[in-house]
Amino acid sequence: MKHIALLLSVTFSSVMYAQETPAVVGKALAAVGGSEKLLAAFRMTELYNSGELPEPEGSPKRTPRTSVIIMPGRWEVGGRERGKEPAKDVVRAWALDLLVDPDSVIEPIAELTDENIRCTGLQISGSVTPAMKLYFDQQTHLLKRVDWRDDFYRFSDWRELDGLKYAARTSLFKLRDGKPWFHHEITGLERMQPEE
Repeated sequence: MKHIALLLSVTFSSVMYAQETPAVVGKALAAVGGSEKLLAAFRMTELYNSGELPEPEGSPKRTPRTSVIIMPGRWEVGGRERGKEPAKDVVRAWALDLLVDPDSVIEPIAELTDENIRCTGLQISGSVTPAMKLYFDQQTHLLKRVDWRDDFYRFSDWRELDGLKYAARTSLFKLRDGKPWFHHEITGLERMQPEE
């Protein structure tokens, strides 16, 4: 009898856990404006710097560049394709493209509190290797953090482009010690046609 009760409890928990996934995905997509607003092809101007702190406005250490990105795997900088580059998968997470990829296997994972913000977690595999963990603010449902490989990424400074909300700032940290090592800011964003 105990075995049956345990089996029913595990089965019920698994079903409830599985039902959370589409709800979290739906809320995350709605929070940015809906799946129809997601970026498929876009040009962005950006500033970035490595180091422990983001450099102040106007610092010569903040390097400008222009990127053209076409989902799922093309990223050109200055007209040159970046090739096999893990950052392409992080951009897919940032743009929520991984949430709508039919190859994605999406599973709920434990909550996380990051910078005093409670976050709901999802793990994505199938469309990205190794599996990637995405964490969404439980209040706004916007992407707060991605844990992947040896790093974690924090997203902030939410802006809007024709009904799409996007994080304009990203900071990268080492998972092993939490030290920041890279900072990125989008200064301009425009949609493109995939064939442009």
